[in-house]
Amino acid sequence: MIKIRSRGFLADSIVVLALALLAGCASQNSAQLSPTVSPTPSSTPTVTPSTATSLTYDNTKYGFKFTLPLSWTGYTLVNSTWQGRNVATGAVEETGPLILIRHPLWTAAAKRQDIPIMVFTLNQWSKVISEKMSLGAAPIPPSELGRNATYVFALPARYNYAFPTGYQEVDQIIQSKPLHAN
Repeated sequence: MIKIRSRGFLADSIVVLALALLAGCASQNSAQLSPTVSPTPSSTPTVTPSTATSLTYDNTKYGFKFTLPLSWTGYTLVNSTWQGRNVATGAVEETGPLILIRHPLWTAAAKRQDIPIMVFTLNQWSKVISEKMSLGAAPIPPSELGRNATYVFALPARYNYAFPTGYQEVDQIIQSKPLHAN
């Protein structure tokens, strides 16, 4: 839940100006980030006019929508890859997309908790669930967020283990079941 604090007009103006500057700087600096940071053609944020209480990240490539609070307006996407290792051999056996939804206030100097979404084919997910494939040192598998006829969307185990700034907000977002598979 978003907490709203009373502020004077001047303070509100400063916050709006700071957010506008951060959004502008983020778009200029996005080429320096690694892995790829981009609003991709397959993902379009949508906001319902006037009475909107949330915005939606719409990923048409994988077929899901993710609801975000309005405080995430101006978010960026970081496209990365997860690796799955064969439990018996330790060799990397599978890879897949890892989409990070990044808060608009995130900077290299003041990192915030991302919202990570792992994308699995049904066959890959079967290997994870049957414990034939490991995704990291954590002895627990990712948590399923949703699925469609082709993909399973999951939250990595211990994604917020370091308790970065904003981890409580991301936990609240995840608890609201924001992913809707098409």
